[in-house]
Amino acid sequence: MFIAEQVGLEISVAAAAARLSNLISDSILIQASHDAWNEGHARIGPLPGLSKLVTVRYLEPAQQGTTTTVGLRWEATGIAGRAFPILDANLTLMPDQQQAAILSLHGTYRPPGGQIGAELDRAVLHHLAQATIRSFLTRVADAIAHPARSASRDHPADTLDISPDRLAPESP
Repeated sequence: MFIAEQVGLEISVAAAAARLSNLISDSILIQASHDAWNEGHARIGPLPGLSKLVTVRYLEPAQQGTTTTVGLRWEATGIAGRAFPILDANLTLMPDQQQAAILSLHGTYRPPGGQIGAELDRAVLHHLAQATIRSFLTRVADAIAHPARSASRDHPADTLDISPDRLAPESP
């Protein structure tokens, strides 16, 4: 399944790109991923707590002209971890017509469970995935637009352990 979302920012694309790089180095991108995942999956009903987002992998920002792209992957584990798809996506900053910035996410995931999983995704779960991505983009956009606000939040150190390959496992 393909998934996409975008949000406009009222700052220049150059300022947004610099702030996005800071978010990555400050682990705020990872925290926004965890927060959006937890918010979205709290709506599933009996499944909360059975699976949680434990890894967020991302590539260093790639700049091409005025466009910045960050590749990322979300994976769940836990008792029901295999019941959740792995998301592979690109987070992209680009200018709009007024030279402000647009933040977008374009990604793909394959629903687990074969044909039954695909039908369940079409009926219900794709809406949950879309809401989760919207929440993530809103959080990242807010952190880009208001860096002082996001820097002042407390982020538990055991949640944001970044290894050199940018793998961030969450503590059990």
